Amino acid sequence: MAIACPSLSYPIRTKLRHSSKPDSIFILSIRMRHSNITSPTRTPEGTADSAAVYRVPDLDSEEIERISEQTAERCSCQGLQRIGKGTAIVWFRNDLRVLDNEALYQAWTGSESVLPVYCLDPRLFGTTHFFGFQKTGGLRAQFILECLADLKRNLRKRGLDLLVQNGKPEEILPTLAESIEAHTVYAHKETCTEELNVERLVKNGLRRVMLPSSSGQSNPNLQLIWGHTMYHLNDLPFDTGSLPNIYTQFRKSVESNCTVRDCIKIPASLGPAPSSIKEWGFVPSVDQLRLQQQEVSKGMKFLGGESAALSRVYEYFWKKDLLRVYKHTRNGLVGPDYSTKFSPWLASGCLSPRLVYKEVKRYEKQRQANESTYWYLSLSLSLSITGVSKSSKSCQ
Repeated sequence: MAIACPSLSYPIRTKLRHSSKPDSIFILSIRMRHSNITSPTRTPEGTADSAAVYRVPDLDSEEIERISEQTAERCSCQGLQRIGKGTAIVWFRNDLRVLDNEALYQAWTGSESVLPVYCLDPRLFGTTHFFGFQKTGGLRAQFILECLADLKRNLRKRGLDLLVQNGKPEEILPTLAESIEAHTVYAHKETCTEELNVERLVKNGLRRVMLPSSSGQSNPNLQLIWGHTMYHLNDLPFDTGSLPNIYTQFRKSVESNCTVRDCIKIPASLGPAPSSIKEWGFVPSVDQLRLQQQEVSKGMKFLGGESAALSRVYEYFWKKDLLRVYKHTRNGLVGPDYSTKFSPWLASGCLSPRLVYKEVKRYEKQRQANESTYWYLSLSLSLSITGVSKSSKSCQ
């Protein structure tokens, strides 16, 4: 898929001066909403060719499944206990993964049954307010649908499923909460205007739902959880309203005063789902979304989903051993392997930044720690500026 990442905070790197330190790179961030990502074909043999089509990851389905299972084993934990009662909803948005998903974990611990939900919001497939540009083309839509299909499969492995609904979250979620008497809707906190507006509408809709409780009646809660950055918002050594203006200051302060939290361990079984849910919906095709199918004649074709994301981490770090030379190759232009190409999966939440961090540390321990591994983590840290700065503005 020619690269395009759903709701991606994509770093544009501008060299200010030559140096051997990442301090020389100033990170700007923009919100990319117009994506071109496609599904896979085989990568051509031989050297990189600007006219070729490259599959990312370039692994067959059996190897992708094996890597996904192995990673899931490392990120799971036996013996976890639930402490909650009743039913909870998990509202998936840009967090289309099972592993290191704190919203999913808190919903599981805080309830007796969990309902995972994804809303195919028509606004995502509409046009922009100004100029009427299409927000989602056929390539990006195909990537999102592959992410949803993979999420469905991974939830089924753990005793759940993904309820796919067509419509606006502020209409669907309150109706579901009322019908299954869900006490809480869990979701990851977003930071941009359109997403924050939807959160506000969902919260208002839940306030109009009255559920029976021991004290009479109550409203379902919307529980928003921070989970899109490598460092947690609450762990930063400064207030979000007074972030350093220079990345070097931010980096040095965070590196010396903060630690990256451990990945959330997920239980082997997340079930049961509410027994009242009989129809789980299906992942539609691009045509059913009334979008035009697109093919890519050159560039990279990304396979959507958490399984593909984990496989790309394995392929880049371990199979091809490219992390050790990342600093020297990262500015290439042609082919899939001059940089990690994790962005589409990070943007859609198929891949957790903390999981990538832990995998880099595992690589440093088992193979080598060098300038490239540090450089990659330093640039990954820069993505935290994007999410944190947007959060501070949204709270002002």
